[in-house]
Amino acid sequence: MTFVRYNGTHLCPEHFLRYVDRRVKREIRKQIDVDHGDHIAVAVSGGKDSMVALKMLASVFNRKTGVELHAITIDEGIDGYRPPSVDIVRRFCSENDVRFHLRSFSELGVTMDDIAPVCGDSSPCTYCGVFRRMLMNDEARKVDAKYLATGHNLDDMAQSIMMNFVRGDAERMARMAPHDVVRPGLIPRFVPLREIPEKETLLYAMLSGLEFWDGVCPYWEAALRNQYRDIVDQLEDRSPGARYGILSSYDTIKPLLRSGLKGADLHSCPRCGEPTLGSSCKSCQLLERIRARVGEAHAQDDTDE
Repeated sequence: MTFVRYNGTHLCPEHFLRYVDRRVKREIRKQIDVDHGDHIAVAVSGGKDSMVALKMLASVFNRKTGVELHAITIDEGIDGYRPPSVDIVRRFCSENDVRFHLRSFSELGVTMDDIAPVCGDSSPCTYCGVFRRMLMNDEARKVDAKYLATGHNLDDMAQSIMMNFVRGDAERMARMAPHDVVRPGLIPRFVPLREIPEKETLLYAMLSGLEFWDGVCPYWEAALRNQYRDIVDQLEDRSPGARYGILSSYDTIKPLLRSGLKGADLHSCPRCGEPTLGSSCKSCQLLERIRARVGEAHAQDDTDE
């Protein structure tokens, strides 16, 4: 029996699975509009959240619906961490008629194991997030995806809202998924698990017998998000339902945020072709910076030898 603290209900395993299914499918219907022949991409790391999102989407969209699913996994180049999860995603796709796509940081000439020791004052997560988003968008565009799903859960959403609020970054808040405006070169993202707490995605994965990777990224401690995770967890512990309150408040003000901002005038990055506002995209800027540092580190290693 599972006790859902924020609404006071007790659910047996069968009814808990139905409870999560119903809410996720409602979000899918609310966030996207698909037709026969459309392609949907899913960003899948192999962890519990992205695997639950992939499983849910695979149960909704199949050959009968005429909607084709594409799972996109990014190999960041973290030895001992990413390879096992890639195998899990590949296996699920093979068994569930989902097309599997693997992209790698090595295409950019770097890996996270190269980046982490030389990223200086920046968190390794800064580089990882930018490069992952670039590769995911590029691959989703290549497979002609109408939408790109991510596995962000309720905890992730509440943390992101708090981070942007504290930074005073109204523009970034206005651009958070789900996206209902298609911007040239960017595949609109949606988040089917946005109302599902992290603990519930874990329980759902376990009760449904879903295989997932529970490894911990060796660079996770440097992430700024950890501070906001602690804040949101404390709020939820003291006031059950606080995460929903944060998300609901954001949903209320999101139209106001969007109405007060001018539409971005995007153009193709002259280096990689990704959409950007500046003379080059964030990925290319970070790549230029980190390649120089990695090169210097390798040269120093050769000298020491």
